[in-house]
Amino acid sequence: MKLQFSGHESFICKHFWLKKGYDYISQKGNFNDESAVIDLGVGKNMVTSISFWLKAFGLVDPELGVTELANFLFHEKKGTDQYIENLGSVWLLHYALIKTNKASLYNLFFNEFRKGRTDFTKDQLLSFIKRSLEDESQNNFNENTINSDISVFIRNYLKPSYKETKIDIEEDFSSLMIDLDLIKSYKAENAEGKIVEWYQVENKIQIDLPADVVLFTILDNEHYSKSIAFKELLTGYNSPGIVFALNEEGLYSKIEQIVKNHKGVTYTETAGVRELQIKVSLNKWDVLHGYYKN
Repeated sequence: MKLQFSGHESFICKHFWLKKGYDYISQKGNFNDESAVIDLGVGKNMVTSISFWLKAFGLVDPELGVTELANFLFHEKKGTDQYIENLGSVWLLHYALIKTNKASLYNLFFNEFRKGRTDFTKDQLLSFIKRSLEDESQNNFNENTINSDISVFIRNYLKPSYKETKIDIEEDFSSLMIDLDLIKSYKAENAEGKIVEWYQVENKIQIDLPADVVLFTILDNEHYSKSIAFKELLTGYNSPGIVFALNEEGLYSKIEQIVKNHKGVTYTETAGVRELQIKVSLNKWDVLHGYYKN
């Protein structure tokens, strides 16, 4: 898939934007209409940004029809978490953002850039993206565009504190993703001895990540068979370990909960081979419905 950047108009995804955009689409609204500014109650650039984030989170398809995930969460009558009050929904949307790959930075960061490192600077991430575009023979690298993407990416996940920035801190607190607590920041020397802002995404147990959301992502991965190696679940492409920044202990804990709660799902360790086996037919949406009912 061609790597894609920009489209957010430098706005983070605010907490209620996805629901607002879903309702607008469901009512046959068109983001290109001049009336969208009035109908949505936001500025023109924000209209564009809401449209972008709906696509990036996989809530609308290329023809701008709402997806199954969008209806699952936001449907007026059947939606399970219309106002995203459950942190499990944020983890689910985080997964969708990476898998959809409409905002390629998120997929690249979690699937590739983080391998072998937990700490990074903006410059390091910028250089990595430049190399990725070159590897894909895409000659559309624009430093300003990528820097804007990186800034929005960090602001989407980093809990605000006092910062020397023109960005309104109150706006950053409205970010949908900050409660996942995935990114932390600190100041330290870089290779040239200069004090710079560093960022950290550490693999953890992720106590507040629901095991059923993890199972949904496993069932949703078309590359998995009925038997999946633990290592693949920990480090494979779009795997739970990669997407949710889980360490070994955290992944094992989620698997324990999955096995406990779902008959026909087993975990075995034989001759050093650790494997999750799904011996029954499970519907990924039924799994999620079960989680929200509980």
